[in-house]
Amino acid sequence: MALALSACASVPASPQDRFFSNLRALCGQSFEGRVVTTDAADASFASSRLVMQVRECGGDEVRVPFHVGENRSRTWVITRTPDGLRLKHDHRHEDGSEDTLTQYGGDTVSEGAAERQEFPADAFSRTLFMQNNIPQSVDNVWAVEVHPGRTFAYELRRPNRHFRVEFDLTRPVAAPPAPWGAE
Repeated sequence: MALALSACASVPASPQDRFFSNLRALCGQSFEGRVVTTDAADASFASSRLVMQVRECGGDEVRVPFHVGENRSRTWVITRTPDGLRLKHDHRHEDGSEDTLTQYGGDTVSEGAAERQEFPADAFSRTLFMQNNIPQSVDNVWAVEVHPGRTFAYELRRPNRHFRVEFDLTRPVAAPPAPWGAE
């Protein structure tokens, strides 16, 4: 019996469990970032102050507001599901109402790594993108990385598009105002 219990205790957590734990360890902290890709479409992001805050950390959900200058409309929501992890983008207007383009994202399709998880666009997102005349986004794959003590990264890739912002985890900053609609 002791042997069976010791075998259970030595089973390592899955890469997704370790990723989620690494993310939750940042709860309550904010970090400044910068765009590290060079696509001209990202000029307004690259010239703005970028701050993310791991703001709300429930048992199965972590909410990460992403501020671009004074714009507080974006929150990344990472949730545990029975099959892995899910990333959704919660976009809100100043009054707290949902933007037309909101709740898009996807689920992991593999275990990924403790430092990086990828989220291909799900069926809801592909339909939303088609309904809003942005068919180029149906092939989106988002990634989130947590390298403890070093870097948090958010990335978007699709054919002919790559956007990546990295946040310095060695230098916490003051918490930004709550996202629009969360006040």
